[in-house]
Amino acid sequence: MRTYISLFGLAFSLLMLTGCANNPLGKSVKEPFSGSKYESNSRFYRGVGKGASKMDGIAQSQAEMKARQSIAQQVQTHFEVVTDDYQRSVTGEHVDDAMARFETLAREITRTQLTDLRNIGSEKFMTEAGAYTVYVAFEIKKSSMYRHMKKQAKLDAKISKQSLKEITALLDLEIQKAENAE
Repeated sequence: MRTYISLFGLAFSLLMLTGCANNPLGKSVKEPFSGSKYESNSRFYRGVGKGASKMDGIAQSQAEMKARQSIAQQVQTHFEVVTDDYQRSVTGEHVDDAMARFETLAREITRTQLTDLRNIGSEKFMTEAGAYTVYVAFEIKKSSMYRHMKKQAKLDAKISKQSLKEITALLDLEIQKAENAE
């Protein structure tokens, strides 16, 4: 009887070990530029992109475009939250107009250009079939980005003086936060 129990225990243990070893999601892969060093924080917006193509230049362009998109989406999301919070804390009809104009300005700036964009990493791989895979990592210093947005707001003729005052106050607050994090 003990032999049967021992054999059953051994068989059960082997079954559990082999069952746990096969992950239904597949094998975990570590890609370049992963980890906290390449993630956004209180001082920097960071984005990583990956591009793949049989042509080297196209793979590079795809990777850069995806990294820029990642940063632009982070900026956009951040300012949607910030403007909502600002509107709740400050009241007045001009504030609503200012924040609506500010969100539009933020979208325009991130769509057209990201200032002070720095390449913090780039790796290129070539498969045996001759296809390229490119990884890039970019970052923007938040305070620099906010200063550029402030300058663009001042140049925008569509923004009223009162709205510009609110936008400037909001950006000054964000610049201060980013610089205090340094």
